Amino acid sequence: MKQRYNYRIYPTSQQEQLLAQLFGCCRVVYSDAVALCQQIYKEGGKKPSNSELQRRLITQAKKTKERQWLSDVSAIPLQQALNDLNQGYSNFFDSVKGKRKGQKVNPPKFKSRKSNQSARFTRGGFKVGQHKIKLAKIGKVKIIWSRELPSLPSSAVVIKDSASRYFISFVVETIPEKLPDNGQNVGVDLGIETFATLSNGQKIKSSKPLKKYQRKLRRCQRNLSKKKKGSKRYEKARKRVGKVHSKIKDTRTDFLHKLSTDIIRENQTIVLEDLNVSGMVKNRKLSKAISDMGWRTFRTMLDTKSVMYGREFIVIDRWIPTSQVCSNCGFNGGKKELNIREWTCINCGVVHDRDVNASKNILVAGGHSETQNGRRAGRKTTTMVAVGDEASTHREIRFKQLSLF
Repeated sequence: MKQRYNYRIYPTSQQEQLLAQLFGCCRVVYSDAVALCQQIYKEGGKKPSNSELQRRLITQAKKTKERQWLSDVSAIPLQQALNDLNQGYSNFFDSVKGKRKGQKVNPPKFKSRKSNQSARFTRGGFKVGQHKIKLAKIGKVKIIWSRELPSLPSSAVVIKDSASRYFISFVVETIPEKLPDNGQNVGVDLGIETFATLSNGQKIKSSKPLKKYQRKLRRCQRNLSKKKKGSKRYEKARKRVGKVHSKIKDTRTDFLHKLSTDIIRENQTIVLEDLNVSGMVKNRKLSKAISDMGWRTFRTMLDTKSVMYGREFIVIDRWIPTSQVCSNCGFNGGKKELNIREWTCINCGVVHDRDVNASKNILVAGGHSETQNGRRAGRKTTTMVAVGDEASTHREIRFKQLSLF
């Protein structure tokens, strides 16, 4: 199993300039390839092969006066930039032909210098040391080892985020740690005020990092809008906005990682509802609150960690009326407004907490629990993963490369 391990690096001022030059070269080569492919497409031709793009945009471009500065950086990240472009076009073509599941994939577009910058090195372009990592034509960069690498990495991606922080991400091969079966099953109902309600009655309050830093973010954005674009003060104000966004992202990611790990370790089977998040955020009154939750990221973490620890992860159909059906007798009481948090079943008289009742129905729909009258619902959308098992009925490993950070 492949995983990503992220670490913070601290380049010197000279190394920051070299990294900025490297990021710019990778961005130019990538954008030149996109422009060339678009031009050939308009002329009625086919997309050039990856080797042809590397020959024209790297090897031959270095000999021209306009692109001779490409020789000042390592050729490995430039080649990997074109490999990423080739993979992007492959995903786009597969999506158009119907070979790729999920939402339609758009063709690659030009890279911007305002977004996160990155450059990928293969094994020949970096060397791991005790306190530093050596990068080709960059030098030895200080690195903080927050944890040990389980094996020799196959690639390393140097990243600069919007807050001008530098990270390096390694791809390593790991052996899945299968936890013992504890026989515990849980249904999880996601919400806004209460992020997750478990079928055992436990409620986890939402962290709401965006709401927490909303005032500070507004103040920084208002200050940024008053600065002249291109000036030094504009760049300083832009970094302040980026730092606030980074704080929001880190707070949310930390909360989701800790919660998903606890749920995975304490339960053998986890059942989750397939939410239409892209459709829900169109509600202008709830769009910001829903976007602040990170439901899709949480689902991805559960799916990924279930593979790591040998757990079973099930996603049920979104059309199952989990909030309408009584978890005690199975009677459907009809649709209820969002402000109704408790209701009484008119068939059996049991008083239900809306979220707890929904989580119990989610567990029933996953096929791992029964109501008092023996009702047992079938599941329609299922993702089951069991590490080490040879049986493959309704089982698939959806992530060839698992990224946790």
